[in-house]
Amino acid sequence: MAYSPNPEAQADELDARRSARLHELGHIDDEACRRFTSAIEFAGRKWNAAILLAGVRGARRFSEYRDTVAGISDRVLAARLRELEADGLLERHVRATTPVTIRYTPSSRALQLMELLQPLVEWQADEERSAGQAG
Repeated sequence: MAYSPNPEAQADELDARRSARLHELGHIDDEACRRFTSAIEFAGRKWNAAILLAGVRGARRFSEYRDTVAGISDRVLAARLRELEADGLLERHVRATTPVTIRYTPSSRALQLMELLQPLVEWQADEERSAGQAG
């Protein structure tokens, strides 16, 4: 945005840029909207993001995920690990030891998803800072 000593002109220019961006977003077709909604619902499903984040941070064994994801029950964790594996976001590795060792590692798709979610996390942090300043 070009510098203008006139605050009103700056506000008008910012409004024009926002209007142009909203106009672009208004041309998202129904299929793209459906995909967006599906992605947000998946990422926002309870425990999914926390489990993937635990994996990105180094959790590998069931007990490590359980210890890292506060409040999750063993039953729900087992179900979510299976679902995330079926969705291709976690890779399950079975080691034939006694007892058998099972490790879950984030796939490249999981890492990509976590990278894509980072701007959303930053947006939320900005919102929280703004709310803190306003309150």
